[in-house]
Amino acid sequence: MIGREHNDRIGAPHVPEQLRRTKIIATLGPATDAPGALRHLLAEGVNVVRLNLSHGTADDHRARADAVRAAARELGVEIGVLADLQGPKIRIERFANGPVELVSGAPFALDCRADAPPGDGTRVGVSYLDLWRDVKPGDVLLLDDGLVSLEVVDVRERRVDCVVLAGGRLSDRKGINRLGGGLTVAALSDKDRRDIQLAAELGADFLAVSFVKTADDIEQARRLLREAGGEAALVAKIERAEAIENLAEIVEASDAVMVARGDLGVEIGDAELPGLQKKIIREALLRSRVVITATQMMQSMVESPIPTRAEVLDVANAVIDGTDAVMLSQETASGKHPALAVAAMRRVCLGAERQFEPVEELKPGTHRLDRSDQAIALAAMFLAGQIGVRAIVALTESGATAQWLSRYRSTVPIYALSRSAAARRRMQLYRDVNPVEFDARGAGPTQAVRDAIRHLFVLGHLAAGDRVLVTTGDHTGLGGGTNTLKLLVLGADGIAEGLQDL
Repeated sequence: MIGREHNDRIGAPHVPEQLRRTKIIATLGPATDAPGALRHLLAEGVNVVRLNLSHGTADDHRARADAVRAAARELGVEIGVLADLQGPKIRIERFANGPVELVSGAPFALDCRADAPPGDGTRVGVSYLDLWRDVKPGDVLLLDDGLVSLEVVDVRERRVDCVVLAGGRLSDRKGINRLGGGLTVAALSDKDRRDIQLAAELGADFLAVSFVKTADDIEQARRLLREAGGEAALVAKIERAEAIENLAEIVEASDAVMVARGDLGVEIGDAELPGLQKKIIREALLRSRVVITATQMMQSMVESPIPTRAEVLDVANAVIDGTDAVMLSQETASGKHPALAVAAMRRVCLGAERQFEPVEELKPGTHRLDRSDQAIALAAMFLAGQIGVRAIVALTESGATAQWLSRYRSTVPIYALSRSAAARRRMQLYRDVNPVEFDARGAGPTQAVRDAIRHLFVLGHLAAGDRVLVTTGDHTGLGGGTNTLKLLVLGADGIAEGLQDL
């Protein structure tokens, strides 16, 4: 049953306890391809699955998307699909004889020629052939997420000579970042353009754009996606230093943002990352955008069946800061305990949510109001906090009202009723929102509300005597028309009536 949590023990009886507010994204990969693994993963509470287009073939992703939808139908749940573009990640090329060991103080060169031979302990080719134009002596280049670092000592045409600052083992195709950012590679590669076509073909609900630098990067991806027939929401991955400088415009241009802490931490330095994570979450919420926190949230669970205390606190901190969703990457894609990682994240989210209180910046008065459905959402959340209601019920066609409701933090669960399967899948990423299938067409506004409340009563989400707030419009089945807020109480048979007094 959508929105209900179950016991921590897999296969335990279904117990309708505390509703989880924060959503969970799990990355698919070899570990979820095993028979039964995907169903097990979804049963643990995944809301959205991620297809990492950096790895695997188009056929791999087609097969996984089909498997997700089949498992979701079998379990009777709504699962969103997020296609994550590889982006123009700059990488070294391959070594002739396997990994090399770089020694601190030793020279090492980056070869920027298209015909560069396989590398050795003194040099290696790079995927970005204009790297030599973007760097200068004194720049620090970070390889393999910062595990190896080089200082540029000389730049000549098609070659960057360096000295090893921090040595270590270096293997094929590891990433390169410049400390402080500043590499000019375009946001969308040729592979990304092909993968946008694939995302449209798969009917992805979300498209994540990697290494975004400006709002134009998002608009370009949106245009290509729409031309390909895709309707996915656009997620801007904040992982470049330049993105921080243009954060407000990027958030405004996007439907959602992701705090992609891997490459971002490499470019700006670990010490700056915690504050920037909070800044990005706050900026997204103040601009009424969805926000995802990602990367190494439970990294130890790639091997271990339990998370570290530091990982527990990391996830909890993001939840308390107000993130909509937390994401698992390698933990589920290739880890030894994918379902246990989801179960652990679910437990931590529930525990943190019991401690959550809206902070001043997230209260309704700080949000701008541009639309009628935003005003209705604000009014609903204000009333919910003043008079005490069991739930807020949103009759929504597109899911927009539910998104506005989710921006105004409260302790009240939101049930979003929509006939659109695509809208319900998108709403799986909205904090506090529990999407429910419901078709209001053919009923007048009053009857549609009564039918919706009765539907939730039959499903067990509401009980006799519950007070509920309902948002709806004058015309059912049409998008963008929410203009009415009602306060109702449920009778013994689940029929809602207006309150005469408070």
